[in-house]
Amino acid sequence: MAEWFGTCASPEEWAESLHVAADKKMPVFILGGGSNILFTRNVEGLVLQNTLPGISVVKEEEELYHVKAGGGVNWHSFVMHCVQNGYAGVENLSLIPGSVGAGPMQNIGAYGVELKDVFHSLTALHRKTGEIKTFTLSECEFDYRSSIFKTHARDEFVILEVTFLLRKTPVFNTSYGAIEQELEKMGVKDLSLRAVSDAVIQIRRSKLPDPVQIGNAGSFFKNPSIPSVLFSRLKAEYPEIPGYPSTQEGFVKTAAGWLIEQCGWKGYRKNDFGVHKNQALVLVNYGHATGEEIYSLSGEIIESVKEKFGIELEREVNVY
Repeated sequence: MAEWFGTCASPEEWAESLHVAADKKMPVFILGGGSNILFTRNVEGLVLQNTLPGISVVKEEEELYHVKAGGGVNWHSFVMHCVQNGYAGVENLSLIPGSVGAGPMQNIGAYGVELKDVFHSLTALHRKTGEIKTFTLSECEFDYRSSIFKTHARDEFVILEVTFLLRKTPVFNTSYGAIEQELEKMGVKDLSLRAVSDAVIQIRRSKLPDPVQIGNAGSFFKNPSIPSVLFSRLKAEYPEIPGYPSTQEGFVKTAAGWLIEQCGWKGYRKNDFGVHKNQALVLVNYGHATGEEIYSLSGEIIESVKEKFGIELEREVNVY
């Protein structure tokens, strides 16, 4: 529960609200869509939610649109706007919960596409100085589910607007996950942005619970990258263990959900909290569980995976 709550829909409102809070020596917690946070206690001070609106094409090139969106725009609404208008590149990121402004913080990704793949730049307000700074692709220091805004610039900026580079001619990415199978099931003959988006939506809805119906923060853990030597040893013992290319040389990325499922957690429930029956990566609150209970469960899962496989999972969800 928040002690105080407000919204900011412009850079001026952000600057004024942060200035007033600083004068009153009131701590400020910045909230986007709230879909990737686990609260384990009440929030002291002021909670400010980013509600900056707007989507527009700010520049057009021969093969690209530069599309700018306000940090408070709902991410899925932004993707649907792009699909409807023929701006290609974000269709694989359909139905991801949250806001545009939170996307770069997490470098959100799904089905073979990450936000960094379509990113151009962003503007952000420095919380202490009020200065508005532009960040380029390299300056954001994007990594797997991470960026400068989650590392050494954590809690320093409010992301106001994000500009994306989206293609006029689509380059479809359907090889990841079950997209091709879903398209076949849908009877799609000619690929389109709408078809790929619809396929992704169907897959996500079949695997992931709707947070409106069952409390959850989506994927709770990151997929770990492990040394190739360890992966080879585990592959000999567990032939079904998934392996994917890692950005780290000498490492292989494997699936956290598979590891958790092998430890027997899929479908687990105790009182009002547990692990989703269709996706072991998702921890759920069936009604009245506390944040502490969810956090404690995540700790038990981390320990069991470490004991069985020698791999220490990392939480993807932000914990407060």
